[in-house]
Amino acid sequence: MPEPAAGTVAAAGGAEPAARGAHRAALSEGRRSERRLGWLLCLPAAVVMVVVTIYPIVYALLLSFQRADLRFPSDNKWIGLTNYVTVLTNSFWWHAFAITMIVTVVSVAVELVLGMALAMIMHRTLLGRGLVRTLALIPYGIVTVVAAYGWRYAWTPGYGYLANVLAHNSAPLTQQAPAVGIIILAEIWKTTPFMALLLMAGLAIVPDDLQRAASMDGATTWQRFTQVTLPLMKPAILVALLFRTLDAVRIYDNIYVLTNGAQGTSSLSILTYHNLIGGLNLGIGSTMSILMFIAVAIIAFIFIKGFGTAAPGSDATGRR
Repeated sequence: MPEPAAGTVAAAGGAEPAARGAHRAALSEGRRSERRLGWLLCLPAAVVMVVVTIYPIVYALLLSFQRADLRFPSDNKWIGLTNYVTVLTNSFWWHAFAITMIVTVVSVAVELVLGMALAMIMHRTLLGRGLVRTLALIPYGIVTVVAAYGWRYAWTPGYGYLANVLAHNSAPLTQQAPAVGIIILAEIWKTTPFMALLLMAGLAIVPDDLQRAASMDGATTWQRFTQVTLPLMKPAILVALLFRTLDAVRIYDNIYVLTNGAQGTSSLSILTYHNLIGGLNLGIGSTMSILMFIAVAIIAFIFIKGFGTAAPGSDATGRR
């Protein structure tokens, strides 16, 4: 049987990679079409979001460079960065900033620990799993203002069931430190289920095979948790921390209902509200809003670029 010529073999060997290349090209074209379709489907929602969000931000930015006080409309004029200097050199702003950071750091840290424990319970519960998850999520399903009024009445002297356990005539909401503690407690009670929900989604992507393999290698429960579960849950943990941190920095409802910023418990949102709505000072209020926007953007940038926060199941670049 005659052997094939060298040129024939070379031609056959070159035809196969060419076919694979054409196949990859066809797949790439299909993926490009899917991406174009995805962008077209998202375009209407994206346009609405840009119109709804960009216009208020630009309008607030313009107001922050103006003396715009509704009590003295004839004095409105462009004053540049004067509002920013006024706000950043004011002690009330930095006191509210400190209260906001205290509430954010303490509440998010406690919620992370409690949320992890709650997520583990909901993930591992075999009997009555639906009932356990429903009971655990009840606080998050209550409207924040309604829950805040519940906490306020509970700590009201005379008829509050929590105030009755304190010394006679104690009014913790009228003192700064106890009031801040109650605000943090209300935040933890309300949003720990939200943290647990996000962490439970991270637990679902941890393979049981790895847990069993580690157990067969002699790893204890704590070692499996710290060396297997937590590293695999890192994206979910960072996403949960990012969402709750951004939410906590904008805290408003609980403080408004519990103290309305009295006794030195004002947060950045409460201070902005009092200047913008109560004081009718659109310039100063808009300046505070822009500074809060910058603070939130910096926190999000640190989490995404500094810690590599991505959705569960994504790679380091955020792609799935």
